[in-house]
Amino acid sequence: MKNTEVKTPAIQVLERMFALLDVLASHQDPVSLKEISASTGLHPSTAHRILNDLALGRLVDRPEAGSYRLGMRMLELGNLVKARLDVRDAALAPMRELHKFTHQPVNLSVRQGDEIVYIERTYSERSGMQVVRAVGGRAPLHLTSVGKLFLASEDPARVRSYAARTGLAGHTRNSLTDIQALEREMALVRQRGVARDDEELELGVRCMAAGIYDDQAKLIAGLSISAPADRLEESWLARLKDTAAQISAELGYRGV
Repeated sequence: MKNTEVKTPAIQVLERMFALLDVLASHQDPVSLKEISASTGLHPSTAHRILNDLALGRLVDRPEAGSYRLGMRMLELGNLVKARLDVRDAALAPMRELHKFTHQPVNLSVRQGDEIVYIERTYSERSGMQVVRAVGGRAPLHLTSVGKLFLASEDPARVRSYAARTGLAGHTRNSLTDIQALEREMALVRQRGVARDDEELELGVRCMAAGIYDDQAKLIAGLSISAPADRLEESWLARLKDTAAQISAELGYRGV
C-alpha cells in the first residue's frame, strides 16, 4: 500500500516558520501581522515572536511597525543556490537518455559573442557520423540550429547588426548568406519554437535544436541532435523539446 503520509518538520517551530515564510512569499507588498496570523492559524503573539527572530537573521524585514516582508538575506541565499545550478550538470543525464533514444550525437551549446560554443556532447561510434565539432569547438550563429535560436530571440535590428558584422559567410551551398533569407528563417524559428540546420554548417549533416531557459525565462543554451542528413527523424523532435524543457525546469524555469 502506498504511503501517502505528508512529512512535517520534527521541530514545531520550524513548521511554523515555514508557514510564515510561505505567506510572505505569496505577497508582493508587506503583510500585516493580523493577516499573517489569519493565514497561518497562529496566534498573533506566536507569529510576532517567530517573525522577530527571523528579522534578526535578515530573513524577514519590517518596513513599518506591524507589517512584514521577505528580507534581503533570502535573495542572497537564493543567488547562491542559483549560482550552483550549472547548465552542464543539469543537462548531462537527460542528454544521455536522449542519445539512447536517437543513437545520434546530442550537443549542448551556449552563445559567446557571434558564435556558439559546444560545451558538452554525448555520442557513440555507432552513430555512423564523424564527430567534427568537438567540445570547445565554435561555429557561427547563422549556420547552426542552436545559433539560430539565439538570433531568433533578438529583435530584427540586432539580427541585421549581426549580419553586417559577420557578412553572413557561408560554409556550404546550403548556408544562409543573405539577410532576407536569414530573416525568413528567424520568423520560422519564432513560430515553431525550434531551429534546424539543413547541411548549412557541414555537408551531409543535419541538426534540430530546442532552447534551454533559466529561472528568468532567458535563453541560456541550446540542445541539439546531429545526424547524417538521411537519418534525421522528425519523430525525434517531440523528445528533443521535452528534454530541453526538463533541463530548463531543473534550472528554475517555470514557463511564461
